[in-house]
Amino acid sequence: MMLRVPEGERSSFMREAIIEKLQAIPRPDRVLELQTRIDRMEEQMAQMKKHMIDLELLTFENERVDPHAFCDDELDRNIVDSLIHYKGATTPELARYLETNRWVVLNRLRRMQKKSEKQLGRPLVYYCPGERSGKRKAWWINEGFIER
Repeated sequence: MMLRVPEGERSSFMREAIIEKLQAIPRPDRVLELQTRIDRMEEQMAQMKKHMIDLELLTFENERVDPHAFCDDELDRNIVDSLIHYKGATTPELARYLETNRWVVLNRLRRMQKKSEKQLGRPLVYYCPGERSGKRKAWWINEGFIER
């Protein structure tokens, strides 16, 4: 390279060589485009389910959901199991029980709430700031969705 490329043009030569090499590699633009289309379709399906629930055309009375379907790992499954067993819990209670940070538990609960609401039209876990069953500011699992 030192013999073929003059000293002041080496960085631009390297830049052009890298760009040329990158252009030869197939781009994931098509995959990204397909992923965005799938995400958009899932959002539209969730909206349709939500509207059907509002119109009472789609009910979940006969259709139960596995609450662990919205869990990503063992910690999420433990959170759901705790909510089912204790019929609801506050974030600090869950954090003590699972021996982890309460912010981790809170973020996991919020993610499960959004994910389930997006797919089902209603959240599987929800937060109730008022007092219920002797607990204030607690998370509860929607009993209507749970398989028995």
